[in-house]
Amino acid sequence: MRTRTSLFPLMLTILIAGWAPAVSSCAGTALRQSDEPPVIPIGLDAYRMWEKVGTHRIGVRAYMRSTYDREGNNRSADASHFLYQQSDEFNVALDVKGPGVLYFKRTNHWHGSPWHYEVDGEDFIVRETATADPVNAKKKLKATTFIPDELFPNPLTWTWSTTKGADLMWVPLVFEDSFRIAYTRTFYGTGYYIYHIFPPGIEHLSRPLVSWDKSPPQADVLDLIGRAGTDIAPTSDGMTTRTGTLPMRPYEWTTVAELDEAPATIRALKFTVPREDAYQFGQCRLRVTWDGRWYSSIDVPIDLFFGAGHLYNSDNREYLVKGFPLVIRYDQEHVHLSCYWPMTFFRYAKIEIQERQGQRFDNVEWEVRTEPFTDPINHVGYFHATYTDHPEPAPGRDVVFLDTDEVEGGGPWSGNFVGMSWIFTRDGFLPTLEGDPRFFFDQSKTPQAWGTGTEEWGGGGDYWGGRNMTLPFAGHPVGARKKDAKDEKDLLNSAYRFLIADLFPFGNRAVIGLEHGGTNDSAEHYSGVVYWYGIDSASLVLTDHFHTCDRDVEIREHEYESPTAGEPYALVSRYEWGPDSRGARMYFPAEQDYVRTMKGTSQFKMRLDPDNLGVMLRRKFDYLYPNQCARVSVRPDGTDGEWQYVGLWYTAGSNTCVYSYPRSKGELGKTQHTVITSNRRWREEEFLIPRHLTESVKRLEIKIEYVPDARELFPGHPFPAKSAWSESRYWAYCYKMPKVTLAEQR
Repeated sequence: MRTRTSLFPLMLTILIAGWAPAVSSCAGTALRQSDEPPVIPIGLDAYRMWEKVGTHRIGVRAYMRSTYDREGNNRSADASHFLYQQSDEFNVALDVKGPGVLYFKRTNHWHGSPWHYEVDGEDFIVRETATADPVNAKKKLKATTFIPDELFPNPLTWTWSTTKGADLMWVPLVFEDSFRIAYTRTFYGTGYYIYHIFPPGIEHLSRPLVSWDKSPPQADVLDLIGRAGTDIAPTSDGMTTRTGTLPMRPYEWTTVAELDEAPATIRALKFTVPREDAYQFGQCRLRVTWDGRWYSSIDVPIDLFFGAGHLYNSDNREYLVKGFPLVIRYDQEHVHLSCYWPMTFFRYAKIEIQERQGQRFDNVEWEVRTEPFTDPINHVGYFHATYTDHPEPAPGRDVVFLDTDEVEGGGPWSGNFVGMSWIFTRDGFLPTLEGDPRFFFDQSKTPQAWGTGTEEWGGGGDYWGGRNMTLPFAGHPVGARKKDAKDEKDLLNSAYRFLIADLFPFGNRAVIGLEHGGTNDSAEHYSGVVYWYGIDSASLVLTDHFHTCDRDVEIREHEYESPTAGEPYALVSRYEWGPDSRGARMYFPAEQDYVRTMKGTSQFKMRLDPDNLGVMLRRKFDYLYPNQCARVSVRPDGTDGEWQYVGLWYTAGSNTCVYSYPRSKGELGKTQHTVITSNRRWREEEFLIPRHLTESVKRLEIKIEYVPDARELFPGHPFPAKSAWSESRYWAYCYKMPKVTLAEQR
């Protein structure tokens, strides 16, 4: 066991750091920062280069769309709500314009198959073993696969026979221009999908964005993910391994390790405890502090941190969590807890454990494995595990597990949301799982992510049938239904979701929440850990905003012109959130603003930071008008040069969707055409402009050219409103490289 003998060299280094922009760490390696963004691993590289999971994704936006109930409730468990029906065999659930990558797709069982995956206009049919005879699938089939299975193999895919209820697909599908998912059958057609969008011409990628060519995933990636549950950390010559045994006393904080050979990345953090001590050890507190910061970035119960609500193994399984970044494994005598999240620090790291139950431990073995970190220090965020406890969730409000404005001093943060481990009931009450995940990033009022339920978020379906399962990226490791619980400990149920390729970048704020119950009405006791990377410096900075209906501003400041625009009208409506009310209690009152529509061209000018690395436009609009699409072109203000075409700004669907759930005929029932119109018309959407069109530009002129869309809601039935481009407000955010501020040692 290695110990530190003096703090003086470290304190001297820290004092020097306050005087110089680039200094040396204790190990003598320069702590340099860069104005250039890090390389973004894309496609299968996101797995190959998974050690880069904490690097900033400058210029990338992530979204999670789904078949959620557009009225904010839980109609048919958020199933079968389609953007539109192109035909009775082509019911569109996802419709985006690229370039981008679909990183994840989930459906309940095989429902919806055959599925259409339309990549850049080319349709491809994906089936499942149960597709041929869905009525009798559960009776006849014990093991199922996707078809063609060579394109969608384990461990990048799993079907309901393993997951206890869901078909999961993590095979990256790259598209250059557009991507659609459509269902052929619609009964219980639930699903959610995670994808990334890139600005055209983005350069800092690990490889060019080239449309999916239907090649099978390479063996190296399958082998890597197939190693989940084993030691996946590198063991190269550059690694340093520290080990020891902890004597832990009741209620005391015990220092596990203090690391000052830096900058470095922890690649493995492990604990081994005797089986008889495991449950109590899991209730201890793990605390990790990076670089002497005021706040610990990890301060969590040990059991939840490693992916399970407790370390009680009622049925003597080998693994509670056989995850990719986190593992809980049992052998005859011990429990092995392993964390492989890469955790970078630049000067110093302190790892501590607090005993909290009045127990004494003498045989807790630990291991910390580190490797040198040689990249610019502002390329990566600190690893955080933020714990929150919600014994009485507020009716009508999502349970917020992370709001970066309120943690570790608050303020703007840039980083990546990479997963959760959470307890959703302590009483074996599984219907609370009807609650949807909803995530908001960077001040958007429209959630960039809205799923179909909590067990779906954890990789299951039908509440996992009350059973446990563990996969590399999702699982239900502990707990049972009340009627099946063997004892009181089995009543506590938890789930986990790890995000590697399908992570969510953010530039200044992340708000991660779960609905508790189908209409935020569950009284279950929630608690959980959110895993994220971040540094307290923004990479997405608001530089301008204007309201298209404020005549004074539009003429004098932003030179807004839209010859075909109609007169502004007041709209009193809501954003897409949860239920508006329950009984007489109003949760989300409607709000008023002004908006206008046009069918020609709008032009305006927005202020930028000339040192930008690209721009994100956000627009507030009336979602009444369907399939809004426009060509976006830009040029620097005052140049009178040629307009540079950027791409299509497109939002599929409207506040009216088509609902098809042939309940009476079931699996093979004909497609239905039930029109659902919600009262949620306010929406915000984003558009990315690449760096080569915005760098060094102080003011950007933007042209929005409306593209008509005559698509019907379903054949023979038009949308309630005719196509138009709607605009209320525009915001301009500039991408910047965040900067690391190294605090003095506390």
